[in-house]
Formats: sequence, structure tokens, C-alpha cells
Amino acid sequence: MHRYASHCTIALALAAGALTPAWSADKGKGSEAQAAYQQERARCLRGESHQASATCLKEADAAYEEARRGGLDTVPAAELSRNATQRCAAQPPEDRGACMQRILGAGNAEGSVGGGGLLRRSESTSD
Repeated sequence: MHRYASHCTIALALAAGALTPAWSADKGKGSEAQAAYQQERARCLRGESHQASATCLKEADAAYEEARRGGLDTVPAAELSRNATQRCAAQPPEDRGACMQRILGAGNAEGSVGGGGLLRRSESTSD
């Protein structure tokens, strides 16, 4: 029996050693998610989110849980651009060109996303 117990102890020690690198990698992601969560929570409590405090805290909690599951991946810039330009498809055909120009940065922009909205404006004249 003593021999069996020592073999089990050795096997468990080897298994734990093999899992350490994977656990460490997850710990790094978890600590990043935890840091982001703490920052977002602090913004909520200071009233900097432009949302009701309860809503902000609920969103921060949900984002933290999703990050811990690995569901908050970084989206490539090309996909973000494609998503932005797809919004112009909802515009009437005669307005789509101007919409695309605004999305791509033509004209003036006022406000901020954090401030509640970004207003893009461009002017065009037709002859």
C-alpha cells in the first residue's frame, strides 16, 4: 500500500508540473481581465460612464466574466471598418456615398463616444 501511495504522489507531482505553464498563461489573462474590471468598476463608481451606476456595474461584471471565458477577443481593424461601412447600407441610395465619406473620416467630427456620441458632418454641393 505504501508503494502505491508513493507512486500516486509522484504521478500527481508530475501532472501538476506539466500543467503549470498552462495555468500561468491563464493566470496572466485573468489578471489582465481583473485589472480592466477594476478600472471599469472605478469609472462606474466615479460616475464617468454616462450610465446609471447599477447599469454600469452590471456591464462591467458581464464583461469581466466574458473576458475570463476568453470571449472578448480583439477584433481586426479591417472587420471594424467593414462593420462601420455596412451601416451605410441602411441609408437611401442617394445618401450612401456621403455616409461612406463620413465613416471614412471626411468632414468634421464633434463630441466623443464617452461623452454620449460622436457627430460626423460633411457638406457637399451639387452643380
